[in-house]
Amino acid sequence: MMMIIGGVVFDLATPAGFTASPLLAAAPLIAAPFFSLLNTVLTGVAAIAAAVGLELYNRTLGNVTSSTEVGTVVTVAGLAVLINRVVRLGGERLASARVIAETAQRAVLPTPADRIGGLQVAARYEAAQADAFIGGDLFAVQDTPYGVRLIVGDVRGKGMEAVESVAIVIGAFREAAEQESSLEGVAGRLERALAREGERRAGLESVEGFTTAVLGEIPRARSVVRLVNRGHPEPLVLYADGGLDSLRPAKAALPLGMGLGEWPDRAGEYPLPAGATLLLYTDGVSEARDRRGVFYDPGERLAGRLFPGPEELLDAIVDDVRRHTGGGSTDDMALLAVSRPAEGQPDRRRTVPVVKGEESE
Repeated sequence: MMMIIGGVVFDLATPAGFTASPLLAAAPLIAAPFFSLLNTVLTGVAAIAAAVGLELYNRTLGNVTSSTEVGTVVTVAGLAVLINRVVRLGGERLASARVIAETAQRAVLPTPADRIGGLQVAARYEAAQADAFIGGDLFAVQDTPYGVRLIVGDVRGKGMEAVESVAIVIGAFREAAEQESSLEGVAGRLERALAREGERRAGLESVEGFTTAVLGEIPRARSVVRLVNRGHPEPLVLYADGGLDSLRPAKAALPLGMGLGEWPDRAGEYPLPAGATLLLYTDGVSEARDRRGVFYDPGERLAGRLFPGPEELLDAIVDDVRRHTGGGSTDDMALLAVSRPAEGQPDRRRTVPVVKGEESE
């Protein structure tokens, strides 16, 4: 409306050779993408009324020039109504697509309960793009006869093929976690599931597809966590006194689904005392860069800090990564935090990883 008023003032304040019709025509066009259909129609009517009123005031209504100017405003007002409808339909379709994507993500990656097998659990998926809800990062936590088992991983690639691979990995993990007596056995089942998927697919993706992952197992009777790391960023343990350890595997291993045969997995064993929190994440965290190209270092940023629980820990990491990147993250982030509740004074113990089958103190 301010543009229409400005157009009327301009027309009245200038000589007869000047016209306000461009301003009057622009008003409904500007309103079309931002306002409702009713407001767009009212803006168009007001612009037409102003154009006709000015022609009557100037006593030029009926000549060729004035008729052309009024006709232009009428035509543009009609186009503005059409544009408004197109924008609104597009917005409704986008909203529908977002709902579908969010529903698909919740089906593939359901948010775990906040307490599983006596442990406190929090998980987070942060898409790099504000309108995206699903991608190739994954997590799952499950209470099994062998303790709480978990996985955090990152499927190579984007789009629906990555989502399909995520569904395969999660499905294979949930079945194997219940049936396999060892964490190595779970990793083997995932390897075979991805191998079958690779055979099904054709083209380059069938050869180059892979998934980095960390598989974890937290037994009920012992204050430890067992890990199999297949080419994934190293998990962290945050202790109750602010200390922090990076859980490096004794030997590097290839990602799942590389197509190079069965990998001889050996689970490493690490302390997880009362009050400690196990943090797993994808490379969307560890490879987030600031404007100078410096990678985000979760170990360095979290050392010495205390958090009330796993949910608060993940909130702090997500906010910190956003500050580090200036809000310009280029990769999705999946995070999983599992805390063993404190029982009295936490017993913090640091040791090197113990590999199953090898002697340890």
